[in-house]
Amino acid sequence: MFFFCLNKKRILFLLTIVFQMLSQASYANKTTVKETYKKHCASCHGEARLGGIGPALLPGNLSRIKEAAAKDVIANGRALTQMPAFAKVLSKSQINSLTQFIYQPPAEKVEWLDKDISNSRIIHFDQSKLDNKPIFKADMQNLFIVVEIGDHHATLLDGDKFEPIHRFATRYAVHGGPKYSPDGRFVYFASRDGWISKFDIYNLKTVAEVRAGINTRNAAISFDGKTIAVGNYLPHNIVLLDANDLSLIKTISTKNDQGKTSRVSAVYTAPTRGSFVAAMKDFTEIWEIPYLNQKNKKQYQHQRIKTTDYLDDFFFNQDYSLVIGASRPANSQGRQKNLTGKVISMDSGKLVSDIDISGMPHLGSGITWNYQGREVLASPNLSRGEVSIIDMKSWKTIKRLKTKGPGFFMRSHDASRYAWVDVFFGPHKDKIHVIDKHSLEIVKTLQPAPGKTAAHIEYTKDGKYALLSIWDMDGALIIYDAETLKEIKRLPMKKPSGKYNVYNKTHYERGTSH
Repeated sequence: MFFFCLNKKRILFLLTIVFQMLSQASYANKTTVKETYKKHCASCHGEARLGGIGPALLPGNLSRIKEAAAKDVIANGRALTQMPAFAKVLSKSQINSLTQFIYQPPAEKVEWLDKDISNSRIIHFDQSKLDNKPIFKADMQNLFIVVEIGDHHATLLDGDKFEPIHRFATRYAVHGGPKYSPDGRFVYFASRDGWISKFDIYNLKTVAEVRAGINTRNAAISFDGKTIAVGNYLPHNIVLLDANDLSLIKTISTKNDQGKTSRVSAVYTAPTRGSFVAAMKDFTEIWEIPYLNQKNKKQYQHQRIKTTDYLDDFFFNQDYSLVIGASRPANSQGRQKNLTGKVISMDSGKLVSDIDISGMPHLGSGITWNYQGREVLASPNLSRGEVSIIDMKSWKTIKRLKTKGPGFFMRSHDASRYAWVDVFFGPHKDKIHVIDKHSLEIVKTLQPAPGKTAAHIEYTKDGKYALLSIWDMDGALIIYDAETLKEIKRLPMKKPSGKYNVYNKTHYERGTSH
């Protein structure tokens, strides 16, 4: 009653005081969050949240980690990393506020300039002083790099004996598959936080590192082994590095005629064209950057192919004259649940054909083989339980092979009659299908570790053995006889996400991704 007895002026005065108190409390809460971050997080993740010893804590970099999982990591730490547990130091309210804070975009514009790239470069070892011959004995063309994302390590594996040669730490969240130098001596890793690391396989040492961006999609190496191209989500650019010492050659802002910038979905090398090809996320263009006979930073002029739709995911024919992309309409926002396929000429930029392919085809994991005298393309699907098999002359879908669920990876080898596809998403993720490339039928479904995700096949150099990953902290690498499909050996590993054979990658084997 007292409140209603007050005059209007007094009521407005009291409301103003209350509003100011609430605003001050809100401001104090934000200040407290910033102070909490500065005290407990900045030393590893950087004051601007751009990363340091630990990963960048920005919404784009955290896109694959749900907020509930992030809270758990803050409270309980992360096993086998330097991330400590804060449950005894911070209250639940503080952890909640801190989680909300790192999932919000920073107030100031985030930049990573040429000087930042150059200043980040680390030379761990002088290559000129390292041995030019391997310090171990093995078939250097039949080695594998196995990326273990469970504890951010990689294992160098002997592809003949199936025994680990060396295990070493990588940067946080290596992504996009490592890339080998043409001779197979060096391997380059790209992390989601933009770090490019160069590892000398002969000497088992990380020799150089540089941070090329803040949020990186992947990297590609030129066919001549001289240049590394890095495609970034943040900043919106492509960074070209000298493959020898990872020094900066040039940054190319990904901007169209209207001044709009775009994230780079992926960057590829096109060996027969002597160029890099980049997929744009936010406007309807494909970029090609020639890399042969470039002598200075003013060169590396890019050519733009304008398309009617966005092309998010690429596959190329064998001579790289055509790009096959998963297409979403130009008037759409974000990633669509139902895409189509487009075939575009790299020379003219014109549409060659549409492809009758639906759902979310994962063309970046597509493979090809000869079927009844014609080349066919097979692609798994991220949203449907099917594999599409497409005639690469008529571009007609000749078969939709039903699977136990959506798949992520598909692999084969010219020397093998089989193609493998996982069932990465859904209740049957512990199964993997084996497809006969002659009959286009599933001939066997394996369940190597019940309840655990089975994924990502890669073959040995000669195609006689197929290696499979169990994506689990208590995971494994499983070796199969590629003809009998019998298990040969099982090696314990920490969530081995992928494995990459030197020969298959450097010789662009049709059965593996490039």
